[in-house]
Amino acid sequence: MLEITKEYLDEIQTLIEQGKEGSLISHLDELHETDIALILNQLRIEDVNYAYQLLKDNIRPAVLSDVDDDVREQILNYLSSNQIAKDVIDGLESDDAADILGSLPSDKMMDVMSKAEDKESVADILSLLSYPEGSAGALMAKELVKVEETWSVATAIKEIRIQSQDIENLYTIYVVNATGELTGRLSLQNLLLSAASTRTPVGDLKDDENFISIKAKEKEELVVSLMERYDLVALPVTDDNGVLLGRITIDDAVDVIIEEAERDYQLASGISEDVESYDSVWTLTRARLPWLLIGLGGGVGGAYVIGAFDIVSHPEMALFIPLIAAMGGNVGVQSSAIVVQGLATSSINTTNIASRLIKELGVGLLNGIICASIIFIVTLLLGFDKSLSTTVGISLLFVVVFAALFGAFVPLMLDKRKIDPALATGPFITTANDIIGLIIYFSVGSFISSLL
Repeated sequence: MLEITKEYLDEIQTLIEQGKEGSLISHLDELHETDIALILNQLRIEDVNYAYQLLKDNIRPAVLSDVDDDVREQILNYLSSNQIAKDVIDGLESDDAADILGSLPSDKMMDVMSKAEDKESVADILSLLSYPEGSAGALMAKELVKVEETWSVATAIKEIRIQSQDIENLYTIYVVNATGELTGRLSLQNLLLSAASTRTPVGDLKDDENFISIKAKEKEELVVSLMERYDLVALPVTDDNGVLLGRITIDDAVDVIIEEAERDYQLASGISEDVESYDSVWTLTRARLPWLLIGLGGGVGGAYVIGAFDIVSHPEMALFIPLIAAMGGNVGVQSSAIVVQGLATSSINTTNIASRLIKELGVGLLNGIICASIIFIVTLLLGFDKSLSTTVGISLLFVVVFAALFGAFVPLMLDKRKIDPALATGPFITTANDIIGLIIYFSVGSFISSLL
């Protein structure tokens, strides 16, 4: 694996600045497409197009597919429609081509398609672009190998050789009937070793048991779930009538997993938009500011709660405000993170909310009792008044229990209302728990004070 160090990048940059095309081409020819894309991502924008043009024709499409979005945008703006048609439509599989062309302005996209020689590929790309973003149909590729169940082994082998020329990786051979409906799959082992003769019908050799497929209208999250649960490297996609439309391969599913993880991490961190480190200052500010304002409002709310109670008469209570707020936020995030993970893997759903909350109640009670007992003993040993130790201990118990229930309830409700539950693991939970935790703390303190 190539280690792309600062020294290596400086060497490439120097070759570009000095116009030493021969040496630069020699360097690039030795690299894998992915490594070239990583290098282009880190070059100055004005040098990216120069380096891209020096790549071999058979390398450019893969590199264009692998580079970051902003780098690809710069390259596409530089290339002519004819060059884009050659590199994208003719050089990439339909799903990757559709992703790239879909990012172009509509007039530029249509101009590129008009320049393509392979009109069948253009039709496939237009078909993929018609599916909603985030659906199985938008994720699939049209390239696949299929045989009809009435074909003989000899005919099937001949057709497989022809169809596989357009496919980078042959994972599965699909079996369809005369109307194109998916009826099973065919392994190469059965095709080559199990047939009694070359005249044996493919239908006699197909595997139609425990066969997994997905409808084109289903969400990409279901794609990932099916491929993960059944250890699939390829998943066939059909229409509502069962007609085979395309296939989704494991690399596309992995891309979805990575994108979803990045999106959830950003939401959990209080970033409201999908942003990258290279985005503009305004874009990054716009993505971060909403949750910062919510946190600011939460801080004002917390200050109001503290001011509403007689803190002057019991100034010692202020010492444990950070503890109460921190514990409530931590427990809430822990609880919501477990629920969000369960929703993502389908091990938790909105039909068993009651059982999930009961379980979190048990966890919250156990953790709360342990933490409350520890803080009660520690505060006594540190010399604090017994009433203050009791207040902190009881408050902590209530705060932990509430935070556990609240942290589980919010993502379940968001998911039920078709809102990304990852929002629940972010500043919303911590801000809400801070305010409610302080209310609980001072309410318990006021009650205990009234008893003395």
